[in-house]
Amino acid sequence: MTERQTSDADVRLEAVGLTKRYEDGVLALDHVSFRVTAGQIYAMLGGNGAGKTTTINLFLNLIEPTEGEARIGGIASHKEPLEAKKNVAFVSENVMLYGNFTALQNLEFFSRIGGNATYTRDHLRDILVRVGLPATVHHKRLKEFSKGMRQKCGIAIAIAKNAPAILLDEPTAGLDPKAGYDFLRLLETLRSEGKAILMSTHDIFRAREVA
Repeated sequence: MTERQTSDADVRLEAVGLTKRYEDGVLALDHVSFRVTAGQIYAMLGGNGAGKTTTINLFLNLIEPTEGEARIGGIASHKEPLEAKKNVAFVSENVMLYGNFTALQNLEFFSRIGGNATYTRDHLRDILVRVGLPATVHHKRLKEFSKGMRQKCGIAIAIAKNAPAILLDEPTAGLDPKAGYDFLRLLETLRSEGKAILMSTHDIFRAREVA
């Protein structure tokens, strides 16, 4: 990442004094602060238990902070979760899609519930091709896909939402070298289009390639 002057309008994701202490007393995060701006990939590096997934869960309002705020588009996610989530898309390590649906059916379904019911099937097919899923697999069921192909379908859903920010939790874990390479190249394209991307990973080598 290069240092540059940014205005508040550029900030898409922001942690402000973010602290999380669980009920058993474990301190997962201790006053963490950072910003992710438009056109930036920000990688959170660390092993298991380092607080990476906790941070993402706080942005998604799956858990509440003990102190501080996780802001999406300037909106505190635990105060206005529905408004905040309009501005972010999420891709997990194990993309949870419908195995008996085809790639196109999954994309169509999640686009509709995400508020983009006006997309034509041709437009959705274009998105699938863009993420590296050729027309020959659009009508294959997801349960027949490799993990790398499922990840591509997940990022297609994120692209279809057209949110300014994207959260990725260990997106390259378990991918073979080619699938990992293809995925990182796709992230670079999204960055060039102005997306703000927050990625958790334990893989320092892949993180250094893009973040």
